[in-house]
Amino acid sequence: MSLIEITRDPRNNPLDVVEHMAAGNSWPFERAGEDEISIVVTGRWTNYQVSFTWMSEIEALHLACAFDMRVPEPRLSEVQQLVAFINELLWIGHFDVWMQNGVVMFRHALLLAGGVAASDRQCEAVLGSALDACERYFPAFQFVVWAGKSAREAMDAALFETAGEA
Repeated sequence: MSLIEITRDPRNNPLDVVEHMAAGNSWPFERAGEDEISIVVTGRWTNYQVSFTWMSEIEALHLACAFDMRVPEPRLSEVQQLVAFINELLWIGHFDVWMQNGVVMFRHALLLAGGVAASDRQCEAVLGSALDACERYFPAFQFVVWAGKSAREAMDAALFETAGEA
């Protein structure tokens, strides 16, 4: 038995806020049940499969943002090194490689402890930080997986910023 009794109004489901956000942006989405919604967001480099899961037992709204890239076994250790480099730079969320299927994804959770309701702005911020990270580092993952570059080379390319105009 928990030390704190969780009392949450079932009408105040944070996934309702996420569904409203998806509909407002005309993103295709599917509500898999009361505790999960999947959204497809088109990015600059690829489409992102975004899944929000309401974890009522810990009062957290979990986001997982994956892109269509399978890491082949020979590139796995280099991709894991790249994930470590990237995660050192992130303040919010982190990248993972799911070992069972070699999928790279960005993950983050929004804690809503004590019956706090999720706001539009909070859900937008969580999704925005996920998409920003994926857009910024997707080319680095491509360099490692498809171009055979090292994690260090991929990070150097991802962090290279131009200044001025040509």
